[in-house]
Amino acid sequence: MHTLPSPSILVDRPRLLANLRRLQSQCDQHGVELRPHIKTHKMVAVAREQLAAGARGLTCAKIGEAEAMLPSGVRSLFIAHSLVDLRQAPRLAALAEQLDDLRVGVTSELHCEALERLAGAVGRRLSVMLAVDTGLGREGVRDDAAAQRLAARLAKSPRLELRGFYSHEGFFYGVAPAEREAKVSAMLDRLAALRDRIDPALALWPGCSVTAHQVASASAGRVQAVRPGAYPFGDLYLTRVTACMPAEAQAIHILATVVDKPEPGLALIDAGSKTFSPDRTPEGVHGLPADGRDFAVVRLNEEHGYVRGPATDSLEIGERILFAPAHVCPVINLTDTVVAMEGGRPLATWKVEGRGKTQ
Repeated sequence: MHTLPSPSILVDRPRLLANLRRLQSQCDQHGVELRPHIKTHKMVAVAREQLAAGARGLTCAKIGEAEAMLPSGVRSLFIAHSLVDLRQAPRLAALAEQLDDLRVGVTSELHCEALERLAGAVGRRLSVMLAVDTGLGREGVRDDAAAQRLAARLAKSPRLELRGFYSHEGFFYGVAPAEREAKVSAMLDRLAALRDRIDPALALWPGCSVTAHQVASASAGRVQAVRPGAYPFGDLYLTRVTACMPAEAQAIHILATVVDKPEPGLALIDAGSKTFSPDRTPEGVHGLPADGRDFAVVRLNEEHGYVRGPATDSLEIGERILFAPAHVCPVINLTDTVVAMEGGRPLATWKVEGRGKTQ
């Protein structure tokens, strides 16, 4: 590790593979497909490992991410976003030609109108998954009546075919661990009841790393797939805030160097908002040391991280530290490459092919 430049993003490959196997095994045990969201890792190398472990397809946020994942060998892709731009039609048509199964999201009746125009420009019927808001307050129908109206419209559409329902349970990041099981059960009851009133044969695909294990084990045949994103790596939100992943499963760290100690109780590191991203935990922490010492990254400028805490004064200039980030997704999108590690030694450099693919 001493040969690597600083800052660097390091992936513990054995931990990564263990995380993939753990959730895949849970899904296999309960007859639920795993269709992970690649918006977290954005890497063909990780997508290949997910598919090799048994994932039945991948989920993406944008067409660019989907295009970037094609070298992984994926044959089934879901773009979970409200596509409306007619200029994207040629890319969407080309993408569909290279896959066995391409699905896109439909998020409201108004969006359905735009999506029908896009399908017309693509020149083929599009398979769609209907978004249901389960509490996040973002995209998706808000109630059963809206879902039934949209499903009825889709049934009459010559350009769109309803294949199932999807949701994102991001609000579970704010649910206390002790309340999670009951709230997951209530959410599944609602989703399954809505789906069954429209067509019991349609698929149900919830998606969130906080709930993925519980959703799979509580599916009872009602859920056909889960679509978590951050589970391969973990971050402080998964290990500390929601406690749905043990700290020893954390597979990604930021290697940073102490570059100055301008005053007592403060150390500066060479990783700022262009490395950690501005995201932080509810306690205001951007990163914590992997070795458990009592200090934290509590403030960021573009190129500096501000480290404070009782153990800060023991740090030495030039000292290199591994930090667990608060939120992994933007960290990956801020780097061109990550270093795959095993036993403290670098194995390979993985390119982040989906970096910046926001279109």
